Amino acid sequence: METGSRKVQEKVIMAKNGMKMLLVVVLGFLLSAALVATGCSQLESASEEVVPVILIIAGVIAAVLCIILCCGFRVVNPNEAMVFTLFGQYYGTIKSEGFYYVNPFVSAVVPAKPVSGKNVLEKKVSLKTLTLNNEKQKVNDALGNPVIIGAVVIWKVVNPTDAVFNVENYKTFLSTQCDSIIRKIARLYPYDLMTDEEDEESGEKTLRGSSQEIAESMCKELQKKVGNAGIQVEEVRITHLSYAEEIAAAMLQKQQASAVIAARKKIVEGAVGMVQMAINQLGEEEIVILDEERKATMVSNLLVVLCGNKEAQPVVNSSSIY
Repeated sequence: METGSRKVQEKVIMAKNGMKMLLVVVLGFLLSAALVATGCSQLESASEEVVPVILIIAGVIAAVLCIILCCGFRVVNPNEAMVFTLFGQYYGTIKSEGFYYVNPFVSAVVPAKPVSGKNVLEKKVSLKTLTLNNEKQKVNDALGNPVIIGAVVIWKVVNPTDAVFNVENYKTFLSTQCDSIIRKIARLYPYDLMTDEEDEESGEKTLRGSSQEIAESMCKELQKKVGNAGIQVEEVRITHLSYAEEIAAAMLQKQQASAVIAARKKIVEGAVGMVQMAINQLGEEEIVILDEERKATMVSNLLVVLCGNKEAQPVVNSSSIY
């Protein structure tokens, strides 16, 4: 045991088989009952009362010892562990399932305080893989926009000794650290950039576009915080991500405007390419020879047709274009 931090080194104890000790205790009770019965029968017939009294006292003492021995039986279910102390000192930990017998004077440590409304003190530490559903919380992203984010944490206890001795309640400790880490990481990234192209060109991570990478970063940071409590964080997933209600409408309009601008940009780029291809093919195949003024008119008409929101109404000119 280290000084200062008082960190307890886990010690897995090799407990005795409970069935063997159960047989010994049963034989002890039978022996005590036989001694008491023999003493009582001799007490009525014997002239001297010393021997019968000794037999009765021995039987009572044997019964009391058997009752004390009964306190040493422990049942550990699969994926559970029990941590024991003996007169205030760490005694050991049982991490495998079975029916065991330990020192009857040891006491199992309560890993966490009982939940309100429940008076049962659970003295076993669960080693199962558990899920912590973190409640939605409002945080500000890197741009200062209020964002509502929620996450789920998949975790399990790998060191029950640290879980019961290093923190008061390891479940509450994990939940509090999870809230803190989510707030810390969410403040480092913007919710989204103006457009998806800006996101790709800049390479900057965003909460919406890089949720998997950010969740992995949350997992690593959370593991650093809760490792001292004997907890292993297996995965963190972002389950909810949205703008806060007060700015959701404005941000929706912003996203719509960005989408319209991006779409118009693509349309213009395509239209310019089609116009250039049409002029080049007309000139190369000498279908028609256009001067600069006619080319400008043709370009204008084609751009109007290609970039317009509605279908263009053609006007047929039966005379010469000149």
